[in-house]
Amino acid sequence: MYVILSKSVWLVVSPVNLLIFITIAGAALCFTRFLRLGRGLALGGGLGLALIGFVPIGDSLLSILESRFPRHVEAGRPPDGIIVLGGAEEPFTALAHDVLALNDSAERLIAFADLARRHPQARLVYAGGSSVTPGLAAEADLVRRHASELGLPVERVLFEDRSRNTYENAVLSKALAEPKPGETWLLVTSAWHMPRAMGLFRKAGFEVTAHPVDYRGPRTPAITGLLGNAADGHRRFERATREFLGLAAAYALGKTDEFLPSAQSSRGSDRR
Repeated sequence: MYVILSKSVWLVVSPVNLLIFITIAGAALCFTRFLRLGRGLALGGGLGLALIGFVPIGDSLLSILESRFPRHVEAGRPPDGIIVLGGAEEPFTALAHDVLALNDSAERLIAFADLARRHPQARLVYAGGSSVTPGLAAEADLVRRHASELGLPVERVLFEDRSRNTYENAVLSKALAEPKPGETWLLVTSAWHMPRAMGLFRKAGFEVTAHPVDYRGPRTPAITGLLGNAADGHRRFERATREFLGLAAAYALGKTDEFLPSAQSSRGSDRR
């Protein structure tokens, strides 16, 4: 149920999609006896699209997410292990052209390779499993195949290739890594995704230290659309909204103990 919700609900509740549908429906109603309703819907949908495109709402929401966990500063004892979450790969493009194809979250893999190089003693886990699309290769398989291009020592990496979402990343990574008490494990993922990932790992009983990368929101939100392309504002708003919905779903379904985890949150409660 959780997998279905995490993958499918967004197709229905995507704010930009909803506003586009509302605008189109309103325009269509303008040619019927519901002219007044149609005008209202078309105007409301258009204004909504302009608002989230030109006003830095998405930037502000991303800043909230990305400020929850500071970037890990290495001091003293090196990490015992490093985990990176998948999501930086483009499976359709990679398989179509037999290349390593990455999206705008590629910093996850760049940071993973860099940490692996700087900490040759650390155990490495790549967590990115099967797609919900039949016949599509697992993210882990793509990274394994092109590890040399990333500078990754493939012989050191444990590939978790069965997970379908972040919750399963946490549970299956713990089973694969078998962390020992007192060990330090770094979790590498996008800064905007870190609160949900940390909450899920904590609930799974896998104590990890956040190492956020791939920041999207500026420290001081700016009027993105008026200074550039309103589509950028739409993308940032959609990314932030999706993440907050994911946090709400995880909390409602008991997958995390807090709606918005932070570095100051109580850690390790309700371990399993």
